[in-house]
Amino acid sequence: MKAIKNIKLITPEGIRENQAVVYDQTIREILSEKQLPSGCAVIDGGGAYLSPGFIDLHVHGCAGYDTMDEEDEALKVIAGRLVTTGVTSFLPTTMTMDRARIERALDRIAAAMNKEPGQGAQILGCNMEGPFLSREKKGAHDERYITKPALDWLQPYLGVIRVLTVAPELDGAIDFIQELVAAGVVVSLGHTNATYEEAAKGIAAGASLITHLFNAMTPLHHRHPGVVGAALLHEVSCEVIADNIHIVPDLQKLLVKIKPVEQLVLVTDAMRACLLADGTYDLGGLAVQVKHGQARHEDGTLAGSTLVMGEALCNFYRNTGLPLAEVVKMATLNPARILGLESRKGSIAPGKDADLVFWDEDFNVLMTIIAGEKVYTAS
Repeated sequence: MKAIKNIKLITPEGIRENQAVVYDQTIREILSEKQLPSGCAVIDGGGAYLSPGFIDLHVHGCAGYDTMDEEDEALKVIAGRLVTTGVTSFLPTTMTMDRARIERALDRIAAAMNKEPGQGAQILGCNMEGPFLSREKKGAHDERYITKPALDWLQPYLGVIRVLTVAPELDGAIDFIQELVAAGVVVSLGHTNATYEEAAKGIAAGASLITHLFNAMTPLHHRHPGVVGAALLHEVSCEVIADNIHIVPDLQKLLVKIKPVEQLVLVTDAMRACLLADGTYDLGGLAVQVKHGQARHEDGTLAGSTLVMGEALCNFYRNTGLPLAEVVKMATLNPARILGLESRKGSIAPGKDADLVFWDEDFNVLMTIIAGEKVYTAS
């Protein structure tokens, strides 16, 4: 048995001090430091914050690797480096490429899901971003491979695909959404040129998430509310890339006045340049120039980000003034709920996985624990 003490414990209800967390592979109990059972191997947290491990629903890659890379080690490296950012579980996210390339990526993700836990973040399945997107709002996706919704070739992968983005205005999209939801896939609306009415139909059909809110979708206009208007008005969760580039600080502040925190989820949308220096990279087979941490195609289109989750939390917390425990939900409990995993993940409570992360006042990750084992300690 192990225990952690001398921490600022972040719970969904707030921050608690003078508490200890007892765990093995799962959380066993939370009690007063004075009540620690004898025989525990105790970690002194040094007054750091202790939160549930971060869950990133939308991440393409980092450390020079991408989900679409053919190398066998790509997912292993991504998972291994994400733990240094406090991420304990994630959805490797695909891009719009040819069908065979996507299928090979899904095969690799399926194999990685079935491996025993190692030193890296747990792969929970795939976030499939494309190819069922709008050409007008393709963003960083390769237009050559955009196609109409078709469920037939996805059938073998329905146990792997956890989230899938679709533009609801496409022919057959509404039936497609209904079929995916019935199969247990979380459908997200994104890269879409839909009207407000078309987006609302997609939500009524079962779409429950919005891919990187405000980006690559019809904007809010006072006579044409667009996808943004539908996202703000309806009870759907929304991905937020809080790098202060995809969504500027004042709009983040406005967002929390409109949407309940429970319907917001922080994602990084990180690409292979994350954790690396500026330079020339690629995303989805298209060249990307990273300058001052901003990833863009040569035409200026944003192409993912180099964001890490601690920075996203820091930005959103400081920009909005929300209580810290509320912001932490956006990277822990909220994504767990979206995936239907809140009984196992997303908060520190008895019976849940011992996926934990220590971090300091500046949101620097100090230690990451997965299934009760240390997988990263800052030097």
